[in-house]
Amino acid sequence: MESVTVNNERQALNNVKVGKDVKIFNFVNAYGCSIDDHSKIGAFVEIQKGASIGKNCKISSHTFICEGVYIEDNVFIGHSVTFINDKYPRATNADGSLQGESDWKVVETRVKKGASVGSGSTILCGLTIGENAIVGAGSVVTKNVPPNSTVAGNPARILKK
Repeated sequence: MESVTVNNERQALNNVKVGKDVKIFNFVNAYGCSIDDHSKIGAFVEIQKGASIGKNCKISSHTFICEGVYIEDNVFIGHSVTFINDKYPRATNADGSLQGESDWKVVETRVKKGASVGSGSTILCGLTIGENAIVGAGSVVTKNVPPNSTVAGNPARILKK
């Protein structure tokens, strides 16, 4: 792990493994995650603990990458993409107490090498976006996306393979 360009002294980078020549722009909140060599993280991005970003990735501004999201090498993530990691989100338990980490289970999501996810997309949990797949802007991905395919819509449907 070598150099990182951080463009704002106020951003939080707690317990982050950062690779060589990574660029991180203003107001990024990253903690307990890893960002591999030559990747670029845009402004106002959050990357939570346990998430990983591969080599040569571009994560555009205002994107949310939650715990349990694994992004492989050469992946493009557009602006304002949201990943989900809980199939049944709730604020409270049956007794009315606030839920804590032990009250729910992280459901993993994988974005394979060379995939692209268009701006404004929402990626539900428990699925895989295949190698070199393209997710059109504004899509809601509810199922696995096959490698080398293009999907779009709500819910996202295969447009071409």
